[in-house]
Amino acid sequence: MALNDPILFPSLQSKTKNMNYWLVKSEPTTYSWETFLKDGETAWEGVRNYAARNNLREMKKGDEVLFYHSNVGKEIVGIAKVSKTAYQDSTTQETAWLCVNLKPLKTFKKPVTLANMKTIKTLKEMPLIRIGRLSVMPISPEEFETILELSK
Repeated sequence: MALNDPILFPSLQSKTKNMNYWLVKSEPTTYSWETFLKDGETAWEGVRNYAARNNLREMKKGDEVLFYHSNVGKEIVGIAKVSKTAYQDSTTQETAWLCVNLKPLKTFKKPVTLANMKTIKTLKEMPLIRIGRLSVMPISPEEFETILELSK
């Protein structure tokens, strides 16, 4: 276990920049981008993984978040923004679990597939590729910019 791993220790990420970037995953049959757009805002709740929970804790209002359709589609379909920082997840009485609020920001003209991302050298260390099961993960500004370019 590396102490500099931003997945396991998100608080060690650089605090010098104004914004951090994240990726959240949702099965489109459970909560799709289209539903998210209709809702206009949602509490990102139900996360029951400690590393993902720690990532939720580190999210700041205004941080940008890539929205990934998992299992069906396996593609990034849009960008959201953190609209409310971490608070108690209402789906459980256990105080260990948190959620944040997200608002949709932009729908990608062209979704970015996992298969395509795996072919891009600059994305080979992206947590989505290295640690596929994690539902909330940080991504670097460079990875975020690469994804934006691929979505055009």
